[in-house]
Amino acid sequence: MSKEVRRGFVPADERDFGLKNLEKLRKASEEVQFLLNRGYPVKSSTTFVGNHYLLSERQRLALARTVTAEEKILLRKQKELSDSDLAGKTVRIDGFNTIITLEIAFSDSLLFDCMDGTIRDLAGLRGTYRLVDKTDLAIQAIAETLAGLKIQKAVFYLDAPVSNSGRLKERIAELMQNVPFELEILIENAVDFLLKQQSCVITADAIILDECQNWYNLNRKIIRTKIPDCRFVTLHKKTP
Repeated sequence: MSKEVRRGFVPADERDFGLKNLEKLRKASEEVQFLLNRGYPVKSSTTFVGNHYLLSERQRLALARTVTAEEKILLRKQKELSDSDLAGKTVRIDGFNTIITLEIAFSDSLLFDCMDGTIRDLAGLRGTYRLVDKTDLAIQAIAETLAGLKIQKAVFYLDAPVSNSGRLKERIAELMQNVPFELEILIENAVDFLLKQQSCVITADAIILDECQNWYNLNRKIIRTKIPDCRFVTLHKKTP
């Protein structure tokens, strides 16, 4: 395992998402959602609004990941499962998506509380991944939480094109060898495509959330119960 690493830490985030910029970003988020609600694509909406407010690339990416059209928020909420729904079920986990966000949470790096209730980060795989010192913490937190939910089986889906997917598979298997549920770890070429067709999906990937049968917000539960001091940025006005 490598030396201590702060997964997802970018020094400029302190400035980009500090108090001085939050009000501007919240206005920008309202305007992006206004466009999304009227059918405009995410990319062109964040580009248009980002140019208006002279936002950095990280700020624009945050808007793209946190803001969702009202119709899609409603759809995702309708398909979200509760803790009790998972007892005796098989859950299907978007491995890299889930583990990386938890690594960032354990690193005390920046996370975002999104409009659809998920927790997302700004990390991008781009085909590369390496295990860090927070990887074990993330896997152990997943194992303990799933055990408490009394699931029957967990299936991890890892992206084959991403480097070190094999090493991550081995580490998950090693740390979860004594869990009280069945475990399967698959390395696949088209993880998103496969998860879109499944039920009891664990992910924060917006494209999967829109198409899967139903889903569970595991990272929010883990962060709320195991990392309560985790830092969030909220770019939208909370509804009462």
